Amino acid sequence: MSTAIAVTSADMALPPQDEYTLPAAVLQDWDRQPLESSLADMQALLDRHEHVIVVHSGAVPKAVKRRLHTVRSLLESDRIALFPSELPPLGAAVLAGQLRQLAFLRMNPGVIAAAGRLLTHYVHCGAVLKTVTRLDHVRVGLRAHATSWIPTSRFGVIAHPAPQVVRIGTQAALAGPGFGSWMLVAEGRLKTDWISTTLAPAWNMSGLRRTALPTESAAWWGTGKLVEFCSYLHDPAILHQLVSSARRSVCRWCGIDVIGDRCVFCSATPPVHDQPVGAGHRLS
Repeated sequence: MSTAIAVTSADMALPPQDEYTLPAAVLQDWDRQPLESSLADMQALLDRHEHVIVVHSGAVPKAVKRRLHTVRSLLESDRIALFPSELPPLGAAVLAGQLRQLAFLRMNPGVIAAAGRLLTHYVHCGAVLKTVTRLDHVRVGLRAHATSWIPTSRFGVIAHPAPQVVRIGTQAALAGPGFGSWMLVAEGRLKTDWISTTLAPAWNMSGLRRTALPTESAAWWGTGKLVEFCSYLHDPAILHQLVSSARRSVCRWCGIDVIGDRCVFCSATPPVHDQPVGAGHRLS
């Protein structure tokens, strides 16, 4: 069963890291092109694949989000799943890459789409920032805000899974994953080797790769003076085992296999059954 993984810009389509990663379908400039062109693009994907999963970050332009929902509605297709990731742009790109690996393994499309929420828990996303004065996605203390005005300041920030902000050069450290991971680094308008010389060794990274910074990253982090990083599970065999071990059910509406409590294609949730009398209660 063929499943296409689509992203909303070319820089969200990370180069395949091995022969087990399918190419991404790029929905480029959907906020600028005519609606008819977007409909034709999506219909062409549906003609080549049985299902399409679109992954995008929260920083994607609102016009793109509206266009995605409009196209899905007009095509009246339950073969299109929209997956807005809560991760920063580089993390969303990594997640899309992992789904491309699962798609190569021909996993069920409902399972692949739902795997996005599962795999999100194993992605650690952060950045080195020149300033945190416009950082809205992570809570920043008054001291960090004040320190941002010092020209030599640099901040290490974790956005997911547990928000954290430290000033680089202090004894504070960023909490990392407790399992074997690779790291991806994307450099913006800031130069620093702190990630490769300090953070990656402290996190015991198995390897480090570099890529271009997504264009949406500056808006998400509130500055273009940053270096974004992300640690993730690299081995497709581990991804397959992790997803395959999750409990599956059948969507009661569209009939495909899913994991978790919601079908990403039709948004149906399992029926809520009445709680038996006495369950969770003590009768007097």
